[in-house]
Amino acid sequence: MDLQTLWFILIAVLFTGYFVLDGFDLGVGILIPFLGKDDTRRRMMINTIGPHWDGNEVWLVTAGGASFAAFPQYYATLFSGFYLPLFLMLVGLIARGVAFEFRGKLDSARWRSAWDWAAFLGSAIPALLWGVAFSNFVRGVPIDANMHYYSNFFELLNPYALAGGLVSLLGFTLHGAIFLTLKSGAPLADEARAIAWKVWIPTVVVLALYSVLTYSQTDILTRLGVNPGVIPIGAVLALLLTGWLVRIKRDGWAFISMATAIVLSVATIFLHLYPRLIVSSLNPEWSLTIQNSASSPYTLQVLTIVALIFVPIVLVYQGWTYWVFRKRITQKPEDLHY
Repeated sequence: MDLQTLWFILIAVLFTGYFVLDGFDLGVGILIPFLGKDDTRRRMMINTIGPHWDGNEVWLVTAGGASFAAFPQYYATLFSGFYLPLFLMLVGLIARGVAFEFRGKLDSARWRSAWDWAAFLGSAIPALLWGVAFSNFVRGVPIDANMHYYSNFFELLNPYALAGGLVSLLGFTLHGAIFLTLKSGAPLADEARAIAWKVWIPTVVVLALYSVLTYSQTDILTRLGVNPGVIPIGAVLALLLTGWLVRIKRDGWAFISMATAIVLSVATIFLHLYPRLIVSSLNPEWSLTIQNSASSPYTLQVLTIVALIFVPIVLVYQGWTYWVFRKRITQKPEDLHY
């Protein structure tokens, strides 16, 4: 395996880790207005992700840094062409983090309500835009022979990309609801399970529509064929299994199944793209690939050594934090901080 392919895989792994871990954080934030019937409920929900959300975002920061270091041309085109959606994403993530930290600083219902809505919007906007962004990566955007991007924000909001945005929005909401069944006590856990079942149904419907559109809007038919392979089919089966597990109240297995569906879905996107990073809609030969966007071999060698040293450390540390904060959040005063 050459280093360019290795770093393509590593970036895919980083994005996958981010979507699995921060995915349920986003989902919990989206559910605050729907499950947070009073201040105690909302504090419980935020406390389920309080020790983890900022650590989970490290995966996104690392994915961005790895993209810049390993594929600088890809990074440059991405942040010029997708500047506004990425900016909105960043504003949303900042608003969510600030909301978690500031909502408890003033003993005022209106103050807390305003920050709760900021947390909702700060979760929903990135959840939607991630699907929009990756759908445009595989559908294609106008990139010329000089790797310059020519388009505007509203052209990115095409029907196919919006369908992808709905898939990610509903998928992360479902992921967050299942997470709440594991991390909260009754009756919040029971209500989260009920809403997970309600969200699962439209998630399956929208995913089916998105899959059909993928065959008409992208080149997946020529690249993967009518039978896309084990990984995409496994993603669909994992999502179907998730609904059944939620229905029979096997919450732990439902969470694992949903995480598996996300992992396989992201793997499908990168499998479809490889060796491309962003498809050019003007000419397939002008697409950004791991060859024409990569750093020098020496740079990739140094990056590989650094990754081999620090990635295991990050994994061990994050696993330790989840173990330390593994208890369920209840309505006991000692569990309510925000």
